[in-house]
Amino acid sequence: MNFDYRKPLPGSKLDYFDTREAVEAIAPGSYDKLPYTSKVLAENLVRRCTPENLTASLRQIIERKRELDFPWFPARVVCHDILGQTALVDLAGLRDAIAEQGGDPAKVNPVVPTQLIVDHSLAVEHAGFEEDAFEKNRAIEERRNEDRFHFINWTKTAFKNVDVIPPGNGIMHQINLERMSPVIQARDGVAFPDTLVGTDSHTPHVDALGVIAIGVGGLEAENVMLGRASYMRLPDIVGVELTGKPQPGITATDIVLALTEFLRKERVVSAYLEFFGEGASHLTLGDRATISNMTPEYGATAAMFYIDQQTIDYLKLTGRDEEQVQLVENYAKTTGLWADEMVNAQYERVLKFDLSSVGRNMAGPSNPHRRVATADLASQGIAGKVEQDDDNMPDGAVIIAAITSCTNTSNPRNVIAAGLLARNANAKGLVRKPWVKSSLAPGSKAVKLYLEEANLLPELEQLGFGVVAFACTTCNGMSGALDPKIQQEIIDRDLYATAVLSGNRNFDGRIHPYAKQAFLASPPLVVAYAIAGTIRFDIEKDVLGHDTDGNPVTLKDIWPSDEEIDAIVASSVKPEHFRQVYEPMFELNVDYGEKTDPLYNWRPQSTYIRRPPYWEGALAGERTLTGMRPLAVLGDNITTDHLSPSNAIMADSAAGEYLAKMGLPEEDFNSYATHRGDHLTAQRATFANPKLFNEMVQENGEVKQGSLARIEPEGKVTRMWEAIETYMERKQPLIIVAGADYGQGSSRDWAAKGVRLAGVEVIVAEGFERIHRTNLIGMGVLPLEFQPGTTRKTLGIDGTETFDVKGDKAPGATLTLVLNRANGVIVEVPVTCRLDTAEEVSIYDAGGVLQRFAKDFLASEGAA
Repeated sequence: MNFDYRKPLPGSKLDYFDTREAVEAIAPGSYDKLPYTSKVLAENLVRRCTPENLTASLRQIIERKRELDFPWFPARVVCHDILGQTALVDLAGLRDAIAEQGGDPAKVNPVVPTQLIVDHSLAVEHAGFEEDAFEKNRAIEERRNEDRFHFINWTKTAFKNVDVIPPGNGIMHQINLERMSPVIQARDGVAFPDTLVGTDSHTPHVDALGVIAIGVGGLEAENVMLGRASYMRLPDIVGVELTGKPQPGITATDIVLALTEFLRKERVVSAYLEFFGEGASHLTLGDRATISNMTPEYGATAAMFYIDQQTIDYLKLTGRDEEQVQLVENYAKTTGLWADEMVNAQYERVLKFDLSSVGRNMAGPSNPHRRVATADLASQGIAGKVEQDDDNMPDGAVIIAAITSCTNTSNPRNVIAAGLLARNANAKGLVRKPWVKSSLAPGSKAVKLYLEEANLLPELEQLGFGVVAFACTTCNGMSGALDPKIQQEIIDRDLYATAVLSGNRNFDGRIHPYAKQAFLASPPLVVAYAIAGTIRFDIEKDVLGHDTDGNPVTLKDIWPSDEEIDAIVASSVKPEHFRQVYEPMFELNVDYGEKTDPLYNWRPQSTYIRRPPYWEGALAGERTLTGMRPLAVLGDNITTDHLSPSNAIMADSAAGEYLAKMGLPEEDFNSYATHRGDHLTAQRATFANPKLFNEMVQENGEVKQGSLARIEPEGKVTRMWEAIETYMERKQPLIIVAGADYGQGSSRDWAAKGVRLAGVEVIVAEGFERIHRTNLIGMGVLPLEFQPGTTRKTLGIDGTETFDVKGDKAPGATLTLVLNRANGVIVEVPVTCRLDTAEEVSIYDAGGVLQRFAKDFLASEGAA
């Protein structure tokens, strides 16, 4: 710590680091002009950067340069159980490797406080209209995940600095927003801004509180856990001025879907956004959280709001201690982080968005940024008159309607609106269509308490929206099995079946294998579509049903007013609800145990948890970057769902066949996501998405859809896994060639692990999504970027080539990609090395994050 700047915080027993003084010493008059993000990053430097590097690092922020890497030390790491568990599996494997080389495995621990919330393991096998659905789903979760939960329970006492929130308690982002984030930390007598990385792309949810929280892959999280700085260059910080007020009847979901479309078009990829202005002051904290949650959907890294009275009111509403609330306000006003102190902030780019321009929206199909106004559904070809009755499923049938995801269940207005619409629908005698699998999966137990307080939970239950879980479900592809009769009818009639959910992701194939496409909508619209039963329905105009007097009922007849929503929120959402939920949840009296074996006793037959292979086989060998054959040639917008899907495992998939051989019954195959602690199962998910288009596989000039590959030089077309197995046996180095925005979507480390285990050494693409690029480096895969004007198409790449890479790897260096064509022609192409920092070069050179740590740890222990 740079003690020269440590001072008593006025009105507090704590000290703080006076960032203003440090910045003004370099550039007088500059502190108040800094964006919010810059002030927080500068504080981190003043408190943590070595004195000899402080001035140079601060100059990058003050002068808005992007010439040097500077360190960032997040205060916390937050994990869900899928990536969090795999990160801890990696650390357990690292302990084994350290022990085998003479080191002390018990010394391998997270240095940074790490919070793991078990929230990604439950599938909605029992729908919201079934009795005891919550208890039944939890019982299935426990049975299916016994191996995983055994390991997670071991981590509680085997590792220092790890807290575990057990299953059945909520979603990590909502728990983080409602309780875990203090906004201002108080440690060792010092107050400082809360900052964190989280193993999920929607970690910026808590940016709504003024907390820099970014989503990272499991590998980058491991790097932070182990005490290494996260090196960065000053990000592109974009101001977004919000003007106007939302129209009556417009939800935060409508706003965020419109913003997502707008911001995608404005190309804010990897930027830190800061929302401000009169419009921001009209948004509740819940509304702000809905916007911040969708950060990855508009491609940004963070979506910040200033600390203001709305922040304070929310902290009080959610039952935070009064002393903590006072600390937040005091610290923010003292250090210039309070909204009123940000009026002079200067941005390199400012975008303007008028909240009053937003109408009722949905997003779909296929992408969260593909907004469509509900009034335009018919003209877009989505809605349209379809003859139907209440017994036969129509084309466009909504087979899943789910109020799910932290995006919306963190927002009391959205949840209450759904409850009121359900009440109004029930009063009119409307019912859910029988083929709709409906569910309510809040991200917090507090939601159930305030719905009960408002007497709205019974209204939702009557329409089939009973609580099925407090977990991340449908949005994550954990929508569970359909009624077999409904599933068979979809197959027999080849129906275009759909899902409508209040989540943040709707990529093809993600929500359910038999939902061909999915649409994002606000919670009240989800209820309305459960009543309509089909997406081929003009939700604004068509008749939902008839009341007891035979009068037609449309959406406007049951949509609640803003005044009623606000009145119910004011009377029914109370601090005691949040205290009742969170005070017992965070009584984590678990001590690091002397009796716990520091080495995990791996279960040899487990298909969930297996010692990772990162020091064995091909991964222990040298990457030659020569003679690489393409595993796949891909187009634009390849998502991590294409690379490593998370949904249910089908019996005829490579993973399904493996699990059957291991003796697992099909009903317990579970999801790809839950098996990521076992590389033998997880690597069979590589490119297993049936919606994949590998341009190497064509028929009659058209690219075939499916998990397919072409083995070269034979030219044999096979399932992707058979190609991977063949190349692994041959020890053939591989490359993947792709278009723009490679690696969009969830921060899924197995999207990088899977290709590396297959033997992929290089990905060359027109552009990378930030999190996936860092995951590739964390696995020792080299990301290369085509220079403008060059693509796989301009080069005529067809997959028969072999590839070499020449040149010295350095941040942003120009390297040479050598194409060796089958006819003997050699083409040399300049490409940009996307190892963006010296730290990334160091990690890549070592072979990955874990290998880097092991080498440094053993060197420090003198046990090499």
